Amino acid sequence: METITMSSKEISRLEVIQKLEEKRLSQKEASSILGVSVRQIKRLLKSYRQEGAKGLVSKHRGRKGNNRLGETVLRKALDLLKGKYKGFGPTLASEKLVEKEGLQISDESVRQLMITEGLWKARKAKKAVVHQLRERRACVGELVQIDGSPHAWFEGRGEACVLLVFIDDASGKLQQLHFAVNESFFSYTEAAEGYFRQHGKPVAFYSDKHGVFRVNLPSTGAGDALTQFGRAMQDLDIQIICANTPQAKGRVERVIQTLQDRLVKELHLRGISNMTDGNAYLPEFISNFNQRFAVEPRSSANAHRALTSKDDLATILTWQETRTISKNLTVQFEKVVYQIQTDRPSYALRNASVTVCVNAQQQVTILYKGKPLPYEIHHQQTRQSIVVMAKDVDAHIKERAPFKPAPNHPWRKFSPIKNRANVPAPRGGDISTLDNG
Repeated sequence: METITMSSKEISRLEVIQKLEEKRLSQKEASSILGVSVRQIKRLLKSYRQEGAKGLVSKHRGRKGNNRLGETVLRKALDLLKGKYKGFGPTLASEKLVEKEGLQISDESVRQLMITEGLWKARKAKKAVVHQLRERRACVGELVQIDGSPHAWFEGRGEACVLLVFIDDASGKLQQLHFAVNESFFSYTEAAEGYFRQHGKPVAFYSDKHGVFRVNLPSTGAGDALTQFGRAMQDLDIQIICANTPQAKGRVERVIQTLQDRLVKELHLRGISNMTDGNAYLPEFISNFNQRFAVEPRSSANAHRALTSKDDLATILTWQETRTISKNLTVQFEKVVYQIQTDRPSYALRNASVTVCVNAQQQVTILYKGKPLPYEIHHQQTRQSIVVMAKDVDAHIKERAPFKPAPNHPWRKFSPIKNRANVPAPRGGDISTLDNG
């Protein structure tokens, strides 16, 4: 007696066809029950009359799919996933296998292959947390989200650094990426200057409450006090908006998570292990990233404004503090006394207010009514301590090399005791004495 294996769907189909054969159902009713056409009902009835219940079993059962991947493709893909692309996620790995290796394989096939081989573990879905949805801005340049991410970008092959990220809110385009030693005023101004020269001035920057963007000490100045970066952006007519929570600037937070996977893998494939080579590669990465993930903004208008002759970035993007000239025509700044050199009468500059500007190269310019004053360094005190942000402490700590005695150091005159068992014990008592006899 032959045993026929049928699925629950095929059993239901058999029951309907039997009723149709017994004239208890019409073809139209049978097609409505099974959800197929009347022509398909006629085919099923014909197969049932010729082969019985066996004729309703799928002919594809037990056969290999016509679109299955070949053994050669699977073997090559697996070798690359275990070697060159080890540690890659399924989506990124499938992109590389198709674009770089020329394999015709889908991301789902790669995912299933990686799960089978233990190269990837399906992640458990997180519990959804509902946050108020904020619609994207309409125009490019209307709002740019900025943030910095300290991460092992070179996976231990190079120095530790921070990636500064500028992403447009309307289109999701990466507008600027920049590797820097830490999140500081000068690192952000360097990245911002590259942004301004390439795209122009945006309407607003959207950031977190890092000390570069916001005065976080209530006792520091008035309630509307500006940081140095805030002052520079105010001079350029760019508004700074600080988010209350990370979720509020979720677009830049999510893209940083993506960069910590994709960018790290790309740097590894190219053997890049320092910030100089990394910054040289970033424009190529930005272009490729935007082609894949950017979206069309709701409006075709561009809210960026071009730089004008009044936007002197070399002066605006400097650290600026106000000082008063003494009766001796000196100015003190950062424990250094600057002697002003001038041909005009000394009384004309006494008690005058000047602006001391310091650029990223620590070059000092003293401005009086917008014009530089010549000076000489009169006295420089020893700097005893510096004030840094909590996130920047590691960047300022220098590891000290272990002390190594000089070749003629007295310590080197004594040879180490190799076998303490041969050392004679002291004679009686806790205090040893020298025997003069």
